[in-house]
Amino acid sequence: MTPKAKPETIAVAAGRMSAEHFGTVNTPVYRTSTILHPSYASLKAEAQSRYSYGRCGTPTTESFEQAVAELEGAARTVSVPSGLAAITTAILAVVSAGDHILVTDNVYGPTRRFCNHALKRLGVETTYFDPLVGAGIEALFQPNTKVVFCESPGSLTFEVSDVPAFAEVAHRHGAVVMMDNTWATPLYFPALARGVDYSIQAATKYIGGHSDVMIGTISVGEEHAKALTSFVRDAGLFASPDDCFLALRGLRTMPVRLARHWGNGLTLARWMAQRPEVARVLHPALETDPGHALWKRDFTGACGLFGVVLKPVSETKLAAFFDALKHFGLGYSWGGYESLIIPAQFVRTAQHFAAEGPVIRIHAGLEDAGDLIADLTNAFVNMEAA
Repeated sequence: MTPKAKPETIAVAAGRMSAEHFGTVNTPVYRTSTILHPSYASLKAEAQSRYSYGRCGTPTTESFEQAVAELEGAARTVSVPSGLAAITTAILAVVSAGDHILVTDNVYGPTRRFCNHALKRLGVETTYFDPLVGAGIEALFQPNTKVVFCESPGSLTFEVSDVPAFAEVAHRHGAVVMMDNTWATPLYFPALARGVDYSIQAATKYIGGHSDVMIGTISVGEEHAKALTSFVRDAGLFASPDDCFLALRGLRTMPVRLARHWGNGLTLARWMAQRPEVARVLHPALETDPGHALWKRDFTGACGLFGVVLKPVSETKLAAFFDALKHFGLGYSWGGYESLIIPAQFVRTAQHFAAEGPVIRIHAGLEDAGDLIADLTNAFVNMEAA
């Protein structure tokens, strides 16, 4: 690939191994555990072999990881069984007992649970910080701080953090920056170019794109590639070739899908902002959003996921709203082709999030925006009548 290739071209062309697979456009699925060696000498030198055991990589996983690495601008990408596995693997690859990490207060719920339970048991201390602290994060550093973990926009409440400021401070203190960049993907936020050391994707979401695969990726520069690869192999973590095949197939169309998600999401967000039942909309691409200036500075696009704070309403009326929806599924995850909606429940310990009423999270899928608006209109009517 030429360095001048645009992300849309990279998504289509990167990781292709047609010449090695009889001209096939897509690298086939290699379902295997054992790799046979042609000789004793080859077996003895297996550490130098391109493929040595199914857990350590196959042509299918290599194609997928190469494609993501090129899109991320990374030296190495590893694939693991889920987005949460990517988060926990990245952290465990760096920390040791007695270390301290800083984690944004609006982090994905299971990430907080991992820090509060597994990391604590392993002797790693976590301090949660206000996602809007910017360079002020320096006051929270301790001599044993090894990681700053951020997510921007944040989970459920969508605050935009000053990630380059976090990186400048962290690197001065000898710490690494990790970012869950699933919302924007490397298409709309080039994390490594913004100072992030470990760019993490729940590839289950927009990379897979079809709600039929669980997979995560971690992408790093040359200075972290050896340590990450070594830990992943020591821990026996790997994504199956079938999942890598599905994720790579999704990656090929991610740019066109993501543009549609962005457009539909912004259309719904602007419509929601005009509704009398809505207190405010949480979407950084909206000009009225408090994080819009930072989003415009650091991001090149948005996705279909955003939040809505309703005005105070009873549980009965809220249930009537959700139960009336036909085009929005009530289910967790997001990033697939379909629209989803859930009531948002979150924990904050560093900075209280004041909500006027219930918070809901919307994922705008690929349906017609007019149909989605009609569905939401009917749900609001149903809510009022309850």
